[in-house]
Amino acid sequence: MNKALSSAYETGSFYEGNMDFRESILNLEPKLIEVDDLETLKLLYFNVKDISLRHKLLLVLRDIYNPQLSEFFQKAYKKERDLGMKLIAVRGLVKYVEEREITKIMNYFIKTLIKRPEHTPYNYKEYEYLRSPSGLPYLIKEYKYNCFHQVLGQVEKQYEAMPFQFKHHYTYDENDNIVELRSLEETEQMIEDFFKIN
Repeated sequence: MNKALSSAYETGSFYEGNMDFRESILNLEPKLIEVDDLETLKLLYFNVKDISLRHKLLLVLRDIYNPQLSEFFQKAYKKERDLGMKLIAVRGLVKYVEEREITKIMNYFIKTLIKRPEHTPYNYKEYEYLRSPSGLPYLIKEYKYNCFHQVLGQVEKQYEAMPFQFKHHYTYDENDNIVELRSLEETEQMIEDFFKIN
């Protein structure tokens, strides 16, 4: 763990505008994390407000195997509102709990998912992560739980119900990297054109 993160942990000062602090989080690698670093990373996750920093911390912790992280992922799942972030927490948690526990969580997940179009009818950003190789397809391939198949079926149904202008702009690869399927300009133009006529 580098100096900026150790200092933030020791002092309880999490100034997210500090570039050293931000870069220290964004440059974290799971393979370089030691057991002694876990408490620091968990504390940082629950104290930073910036979703991009929380996202990175959640990804790093997800890719570490340590049974003491089970409770962390349960709390992270409850904390997050974004379905992509919730699914990252599920990917972390699934390593430590039985299928019936995951099924119970995914039953709540699908209820939230079904309500999404009421407030966010063009929810392509969340859908793209959920249906990407890093999202539900990964969980289906690794664990083969029926609950993951059910949720992916619902995601696909809601995705298909959206106008084409909101689909297939980007996805994520199996390492959580964004893969652009269209240029940013083309995406913006398609969405802008949609709102001009609707």
